Amino acid sequence: MFYSNKPWLKHYHSKINEFSSIENISLDEMFQNAVERFSNDTAIRFYHKTWTYKELSSVVDRFAASLYQIGVKKGDRLSIMLPNLPHYLFSLFSIFRLGGIAVQVNPMYVEREIEHVLNDSQSEYIVVYENLYQRVKQVQDKTLLKHIVVVGFGEQSTELAEGDYYFDSLLKTNAPAVPQINIDPNEEVALLQYTGGTTGISKGVMLTHKNIMSNMEQINDFMFKAVDVPHNPKIMSILPMFHIYGLTCNVFLGIHTGCNLIILPRFDVQEVMETVKRHQPFQFSAVPTMFIALNSQPNLEVYGFDKVPLYSSGGAPMPIEQLQLFEKRTGCNLCEGYGLSEASPSTHINPPFLERKAGSIGIPVPSVEVKIVQETEQGYEEVPVGEIGELVIKGPQIMKGYMNRPEDTEETIKDGWLHTGDIGRMDEDGYFYIVDRKKDMIIASGYNVYPREIEEVLYKHEAVQEVIVVGVPDPYRGETVKAFIKLIDGAIVTEEEMILFSKQYLAPYKVPKFIEIRDELPKTSVGKLLRRSLRDESAAVSK
Repeated sequence: MFYSNKPWLKHYHSKINEFSSIENISLDEMFQNAVERFSNDTAIRFYHKTWTYKELSSVVDRFAASLYQIGVKKGDRLSIMLPNLPHYLFSLFSIFRLGGIAVQVNPMYVEREIEHVLNDSQSEYIVVYENLYQRVKQVQDKTLLKHIVVVGFGEQSTELAEGDYYFDSLLKTNAPAVPQINIDPNEEVALLQYTGGTTGISKGVMLTHKNIMSNMEQINDFMFKAVDVPHNPKIMSILPMFHIYGLTCNVFLGIHTGCNLIILPRFDVQEVMETVKRHQPFQFSAVPTMFIALNSQPNLEVYGFDKVPLYSSGGAPMPIEQLQLFEKRTGCNLCEGYGLSEASPSTHINPPFLERKAGSIGIPVPSVEVKIVQETEQGYEEVPVGEIGELVIKGPQIMKGYMNRPEDTEETIKDGWLHTGDIGRMDEDGYFYIVDRKKDMIIASGYNVYPREIEEVLYKHEAVQEVIVVGVPDPYRGETVKAFIKLIDGAIVTEEEMILFSKQYLAPYKVPKFIEIRDELPKTSVGKLLRRSLRDESAAVSK
């Protein structure tokens, strides 16, 4: 049935229903079903090595047994701090097999950030890339960590402390099989996805098995059902797996639908072009900075990008001129979408079976209710078509809540509606547009950066009296970080020194690229630092 308050439904393909058909199963059951259906098909390609679904399952079985032997049990948290590697999948599906919770840890995090995530999630186990091992060891005694599993290649020459293991050696242990573990998909958390907070405190988004299963099916409806999908289609897996966009839209959806994941550990534009030319993938998902980097290549046309049937962009707004340039050079449609960690993540997509509207985030996926609202004395009221308000969303993919933060959860989910904090509008066709983002958040290269966190770090410097951090336009990253600082009277410090200071406490993408020292910073009439004034000033200067 098409409801008058859902004008987007008239655009749905005949093969797509208003509501997605969502299996009430765990991610472990989803994985085992995929193994049974696609047993001998290729699941992963990592450079010159491949794993079939049966071989992937064998590794997962053995690693889950090894984890069980060293003490991992149902409900335990296993942190994963890896770049894109096959071991990410090995670790994810092993902890799901045990009924535990996977904790996403950005491998670019520094010690302070690692310590917070480990403590907030109460992680007792972590899988970490060999080059990052010492970074984790530096904070281990301040956390609950019992064991560290290290993924290394080559000689594996790092000397591990007692109680820590190399992944390969742990895999070789003769551990007994894991017993059958029952999981309630509707209630039990599968994943903790850490995201920034406006207070500077990173919050753990609790996503249940049902949340992720729902979003997989919703994306599958829009991206695969209405197009001709080949058997064992190849998917470029270049989006970071520690980001929910890459994890759900590439890894989980790919395994669920029997895809061949072509994994690259990082985005190197030349390597990506060579990989596309060699493998001719069916789907290519990326963030805007990746497409911008491809647009900058003078010989892009000779690498076969015109033969990729499905392109999608997310994680940050795509500059319209860059989107149109990529489409002109490839002759392909680039589908932009919208989502957020709290929604597992996708809520809107410009589906491939429709004409794309430039600047729009598309239409809502199945099983989702969406409103544009404004707060009144009577509560939140829906605004008329075309008017601006806050984007609020309801659906089966909406998070259970924030880990250990009931007040933040209540502030974000009201009467079942997720309040995104993003300001948008809907046109008469049911297409949505974001006209402003969360007041303070910066999106740099697809990563959410929250000014308050950076400000708190800069305030640690003895010379700093006041600081305001804003996002400024950047032709490559979309936005980058700029800090305005007022120094304590008599203090002398250079911009370069402040940047070096920041690098001790922040992941590289959060470090301010620009520092401007001023005699005074703008304030409101009550003395509150006025961030919007500097943000608007910086935007005007960049034009």
